[in-house]
Amino acid sequence: MDRADGNEHRVVRQEACSLATVRRVAAMLDLDPDKWTERDVLPRGWQFILLGADTRRSALRDDGFPGLGVPLPDLGLPRLMLGGRSVRYNGDIRIGSTFRRESFVHKLSHRETANGPIAIVTLAHSLYDAAAPHPVLTEAQTYILMSAGRATKNEVVSAPAELPATLKRVIPDETLLFHYSALGFNSHRIHLDREFAREREGFPDLVVNGGLVTLLMTELLRTELGGRLREMTSKHVAPLYCGRPILLGADRQGGKWTLRAFDGEGRLAVDIQAEVDENEASS
Repeated sequence: MDRADGNEHRVVRQEACSLATVRRVAAMLDLDPDKWTERDVLPRGWQFILLGADTRRSALRDDGFPGLGVPLPDLGLPRLMLGGRSVRYNGDIRIGSTFRRESFVHKLSHRETANGPIAIVTLAHSLYDAAAPHPVLTEAQTYILMSAGRATKNEVVSAPAELPATLKRVIPDETLLFHYSALGFNSHRIHLDREFAREREGFPDLVVNGGLVTLLMTELLRTELGGRLREMTSKHVAPLYCGRPILLGADRQGGKWTLRAFDGEGRLAVDIQAEVDENEASS
């Protein structure tokens, strides 16, 4: 059963792209925080600081996830994972600017699987500059809600993939997971509580935030490959874990990039299809 909800669940709020927060993102990425000043352009990929949900502690889910930023009925599905996202940049976000954020549940689907019922929730965000009629950015995030249980091998393991030519190796630690979770106000316990991740969810260790993996890949594109994102679509197919190597790969065809993240054994975890600005594609 599928249902598109549109404006019924729309939430409107003001979000400020503060210099202090931007500098903290830079510090997390081991970049010089003083490089950024008021009115600079926010690097594309850093918009997660504007899309968090400031849910009260009393309203948190049992797993600590702060909700989807809009009202969502209790579906009786206590486990949650990021399935993917799509982003389009229609302009630049300036540091120090204030934006109107509109968020709503775009689609809610129910499925029956071999592991029990699931729900697929797509949340849409739009950021509007005060002076512009059209959004400077649109982003849709898809989450998979599952029934109680533990992760199984079928959920977390895929066949080894062919690795791309361009690769970068990173090892995310507890500090990186904490910084990213704090900057996005994401208190999901699979990223912060090792006992919960292992004993309740059945993962071998803390799970690396899906958004953090996406950020590491878009930063590879931005800082090392010279690409300026115009739009991207990501698909998360398997978790990655704290303290274990992640291989970030990139392949280019004209103005389009395929960015992929693999675990240390070469198994695909995240796939991103990205397009860059035309002037970047021709450079």
